[in-house]
Amino acid sequence: MVDQPLTPRSGALPRPGAVLELLKPITWFPPMWAYACGAVSAGAGLADRWAYVAAGVVLAGPLVCGASQAVNDWFDRHVDAINEPHRVIPSGRMPGRWGLYVAILASLVSLAVAALLGPWVFGAAVVGVALAWAYSAPPFRLKLNGWHGNLAVGLSYETLPWITAAAAALGAAPAPEVLAVALLYGLGAHGIMTLNDFKAIEGDVRMGVRTLPVQLGTRGAARVACLVMGGVQFGVAMLLLAWGATGHALAVAALLGVQVVCMIRFLRDPVRFAIWYSALGVGLYVTGMMIAALALRGLAA
Repeated sequence: MVDQPLTPRSGALPRPGAVLELLKPITWFPPMWAYACGAVSAGAGLADRWAYVAAGVVLAGPLVCGASQAVNDWFDRHVDAINEPHRVIPSGRMPGRWGLYVAILASLVSLAVAALLGPWVFGAAVVGVALAWAYSAPPFRLKLNGWHGNLAVGLSYETLPWITAAAAALGAAPAPEVLAVALLYGLGAHGIMTLNDFKAIEGDVRMGVRTLPVQLGTRGAARVACLVMGGVQFGVAMLLLAWGATGHALAVAALLGVQVVCMIRFLRDPVRFAIWYSALGVGLYVTGMMIAALALRGLAA
């Protein structure tokens, strides 16, 4: 693959706005939210550890997630030149090889901050940064196949921050119930990642990126996304019911019911309604995450 030619400003420093755009603040929410859910689910007192939890949220979002976005955009610059030429690297607003330099620096800063927060957080950060590079960079480039690429992102965005926060709050391994719910929501995020793939089908086909919409077609991929997201939340509701958290289980089930109504519209025209369903469905999905976390906190009390 031919490397991206250097822009006329290749010797210049990138502007702060371009760096911030590369780190994509809008993507920081999922791991930050998962970390907050993990801290709540641990059941430990957080009043005297709020600074520690806040630092962990920053680590999960602006640092590790921001680094992953920079890594992804650098190694996807050729695909983005087709799908989204306005992005900061293909547009030339991130000059020369600065996209790569920002990705490396953000990864190193993430690990340095994680080391200050203790072994549990540092270990998780190492795994998270490694997955970020394996997802986007050769030789692994997990994103070339939507099945395991989306799984890697789901686990690193949802499961890993959740378990890390719970373990850090407790100073020990989380309860099996916490691990089970964190794993389920990470698996469900596989469907969320599939929703994101609908906007880049043309470029993915041309560049050989085998996302689920490319492999299964738009309707097949939409059905898989809905089944994965819905099945996981149904499983969480059943677990909460079995553990005696009846009210929380019904709340998660009610949120799923609203999503099912949205899914029906999405399945009629997946390409047209993917962004619409992502905005509504994902919001309901993550609301259920915090409800489940509060249920787990009550069980631990």
